[in-house]
Amino acid sequence: MYNPLLDTFIAVADCGSFNKAAEKLFISPTAVMKKMNSLESHLGLKLIARTSSGVELTPCGRQIYNDAKFIMDYSAKSLATAKALEESYDKTFCVGTSLLNPAKPFMDLWYTVNNSFADYKLHLVPFEDDHDGILSVISKLGVDFDFLIGVCDSKSWLSLANYLPIGRYKKMVAVRRGHPLATRKKLKISDLYGYNFMMVQKGDSGVNDFIRNDLTLHHPQIKIEDTPPFYDLSVFNRCAETDNVLLTIECWQNVHPGLVTIPIDWDYSIPYGILYSLDPPEDVQQLISEISQAAAGLVP
Repeated sequence: MYNPLLDTFIAVADCGSFNKAAEKLFISPTAVMKKMNSLESHLGLKLIARTSSGVELTPCGRQIYNDAKFIMDYSAKSLATAKALEESYDKTFCVGTSLLNPAKPFMDLWYTVNNSFADYKLHLVPFEDDHDGILSVISKLGVDFDFLIGVCDSKSWLSLANYLPIGRYKKMVAVRRGHPLATRKKLKISDLYGYNFMMVQKGDSGVNDFIRNDLTLHHPQIKIEDTPPFYDLSVFNRCAETDNVLLTIECWQNVHPGLVTIPIDWDYSIPYGILYSLDPPEDVQQLISEISQAAAGLVP
């Protein structure tokens, strides 16, 4: 924050001699003189005058002395404030949140364990649901944020993060308002015959692949239309603009105001939980342990 040679200059000025300053600084008088010569050379100013009784400050030296006292005090206060901010930041858990991956399930659990983290605060970090960019978002766990709540049995996601399952969401379907099925309270699989059925492409999700195989083998009257491997708002928009039926989950009922979400007579569900860094710091591991205990019994 300031030139450390000023410490030597202040000591010389206060002590009135090189020898006394050397004793105060626990260095040799020669080292004191070398430091003073370096400071004067650096500033291009004569700061001290050598006399038979010791040293005296020149007019320039008196000005530098007074200003140096201020600079040192200001620097100390600035560093103290910065350290306090750093400590405050270190005691903040950052939680990613988006339209399709809202932080509320994490918040609900946080308030059951936060007494163990009385000095910590939560900071929500918004991110965009983008099927092209979601893997980049997850790869930044531990950098941009500490936790992310997600519906997850994705092999790609799980290769980039640790995962604590905390519950399951029912698989449902969505159709546009005005769709022939939109007024139904519950659907049978046979009600989907003749419609395009939108779901993620094969290969990344065990649950979705199981549903796909079931429909392909036992309900060939349903035509499956592949979506990108991860949903974003464009997928919901396509469903709202067509007569397609979209495979969705119960927590996404309010994602798109133009869609109606309807339960269907099957028992399919998908796990959701907390994603966190593959190499988490100690406080993140401790919080995960606390949440795991609080969430015990929620996962079938």
